Amino acid sequence: MSADRFIDTHVFVYHLDSSDKRKHRIAEGIVRDALAGGRACISFQVVQECLNVALRKAAVPLTPDQARTYLDVVLLPLMQVQPSAALYHRALDVQQRWRFGFYDSLIVASALSAGCTQLLSEDLQDGQRIEALVVKNPFAG
Repeated sequence: MSADRFIDTHVFVYHLDSSDKRKHRIAEGIVRDALAGGRACISFQVVQECLNVALRKAAVPLTPDQARTYLDVVLLPLMQVQPSAALYHRALDVQQRWRFGFYDSLIVASALSAGCTQLLSEDLQDGQRIEALVVKNPFAG
């Protein structure tokens, strides 16, 4: 895989929700660059979490047709990491070593499996290094 950035779910949530203008603007730039440059990716988990929030938990939920369009135009072109036994084993290793929750560990394992060097996430500590991966909170500051 050629991606060097892994994008966590919140980026897409802010991309869809413009109530926080600053975060929306940042997310919009990240998603636009990811789609144009081909240097970013996501996993099946990010797709699932994003659609769940967009359809059920958002202040203004997407309709199923809107969600399908977002899936086809934004999420699926970026999805490079699929579930596998190896991915789940790696997530368990990450969880044991760094004491993250399982779902955060699965995101980290996905980013590592994709060969990414940067994880864009607000859920983990900004600047934290996990093997060859560095966490960057694009919404910090």
